[in-house]
Amino acid sequence: MSESQPNPGLPPTDAIEILDNRTFDSWFEYPVRVQPHHTDYAGIVWHGTYLTWMEEARVECLRSIGIEFADLVALGCDLPVVELSVRYHRSIQLGLSAIVKTRMTEVTGVRINWDYAIVSPDGAQLYVTAQVTLVALDRERGKIMRQLPVSVKDALAKISALHNN
Repeated sequence: MSESQPNPGLPPTDAIEILDNRTFDSWFEYPVRVQPHHTDYAGIVWHGTYLTWMEEARVECLRSIGIEFADLVALGCDLPVVELSVRYHRSIQLGLSAIVKTRMTEVTGVRINWDYAIVSPDGAQLYVTAQVTLVALDRERGKIMRQLPVSVKDALAKISALHNN
């Protein structure tokens, strides 16, 4: 993607200096520490590691409102990623800590959109911003569900209420 056509919805690279802790006040926080297996040969976090951290944060955010991923599987529901957009602002080195911040932005039918920001513990450094779209999938049929299971819809409403207050 060219510089003249930035990805809509993601902060421009020059927004690194503009964002501050208040930007992420109501987001779920998931702390991480960079371990050797998270890095490339130079001791810098490998780009795919960020995706793993984002999924862990999303699963923990859901758990915090009463949705266990194992329960979704038992209901026959899966939430695969169907769209992903990542912007890498700064690298993170071996041994450093970071906070993965996430929030669900909207649910449209069976599509669930999430935003992410990976920041330093003090919020002074912005490392990564991302957006992810999930869909509810019927595991047995391998097809997109027509609607979210009621228990999932009710629990997701809790997240919406948290972010809109």
